[in-house]
Amino acid sequence: MSNKLWLLVLTWLLTACQALPERKPETTATVLPKTWLALSKQAASEPVTQWLSSFHAPELTPLVNDALVHNNDLHAAAARVTQAKALVRKEEAARKPQLFVNPTLNADHERNGAGVSVPFTLSWEWDVWGRISHLRDAAQLNAEALASDWQGARLSLAAATVTACFELAEARQRGHVAQVSITERRRLVELLRGRFDLGIADGLDLSLALTDLSDAEAELESAHNDQHLALRRLQVLLGAYPSGQKTQCQHLPDVPAMLPVGLPAQLLHRRPDILAAFARLQAADQHLAAANKARLPQIQLTASSGSAAEALANLSDPRVVAWNLALGLSQPLYAGGQLQADIDAQTAAVTESVAIYQQAVLKACAQVEQSLAAEQALLAQVQALTNVVAKTDTNRTLAIQAYRNGKADVLTLLDSYRNTLSSQTALLAARLQALQNRVGLYLALGGDVAE
Repeated sequence: MSNKLWLLVLTWLLTACQALPERKPETTATVLPKTWLALSKQAASEPVTQWLSSFHAPELTPLVNDALVHNNDLHAAAARVTQAKALVRKEEAARKPQLFVNPTLNADHERNGAGVSVPFTLSWEWDVWGRISHLRDAAQLNAEALASDWQGARLSLAAATVTACFELAEARQRGHVAQVSITERRRLVELLRGRFDLGIADGLDLSLALTDLSDAEAELESAHNDQHLALRRLQVLLGAYPSGQKTQCQHLPDVPAMLPVGLPAQLLHRRPDILAAFARLQAADQHLAAANKARLPQIQLTASSGSAAEALANLSDPRVVAWNLALGLSQPLYAGGQLQADIDAQTAAVTESVAIYQQAVLKACAQVEQSLAAEQALLAQVQALTNVVAKTDTNRTLAIQAYRNGKADVLTLLDSYRNTLSSQTALLAARLQALQNRVGLYLALGGDVAE
């Protein structure tokens, strides 16, 4: 063989046997800042994990645990992990010898008494280049990715359950506020109707009060509808029939104090979706390595045996069994471009996986930064609306006294009722939004659900 041909063969072998890239989450991901930009000061502590207890709502933990046990989507995710683990065992079995038996009945049994023929076939491929090992490792990494998906599904389910509970509580409290306002307005309507019947009140005042009462009743029906929607959404998350009947989640908790959020780099090892994307990237590397090594010679050991006897019991007699043993070397020379096409496809799959991983990191960081940035604004909004509620409550009390003393008209009184209901409803909505943002922050930080 000429020197040029030897050089060509050596280059081909080196290309097929090139080492896997050394992937590290920190070097593969987009460059991250050392601290969260939305926080002015932060310590290099571990992010919070047991966040359920921070809300000081004892009902949350049993609700979340109930969802983790009975939710059907989570069961499906767990089944996918089991399937992936079975595929790993399947790829591992490909490295072991394969023995098959194919018994046949001789059609001429009556004439020559040949009886039953029981041939055996044994095959085994020597994984000298590691091609089969790469496929096994890829299957293992895909199983790890699905396990991370399952972990992410657990965290998302916990967050969705907590959020649904908060939404249910907000709708119930909003309904209570509307009911109190309706009671007050009905008293005013009855007062005006009595005065109208006596001829000492204007019909317009009564009409305005009735219209205002209808508006409050419409707000109550809206709250009841939102309550049923949130309740049925919660029951589906719990794996239960959406009957619309449940006693939990009556009151909104206060927004807890901020817990440690860690640093951006810690996100790479906590977020289940990032861990899954990185495992799939490594699996793509393994598939590419297997595709490259498919061009190398394959060494296979095959063995076959045949036996014929009048009864199956005679199979124990070694004289009726004949074995043929062969060691084969298979070298692909031309496959119509299939091998190169597979390499090109796997190369593109690696490029795609890198982009998916980097995008997952950016998306995760954006979620954390957004939640942190919204935190202070939402808390300030809650405080401002708390002050508004206190002032409108005082104004309503003064308006009632002024109307009784003849120093204010009915429009002033109705305005005080509307302002009170509007501010209380806005405060509940702001508190819910702040709680949702906090749950979103814990979800964005990743980690596991506190049991």
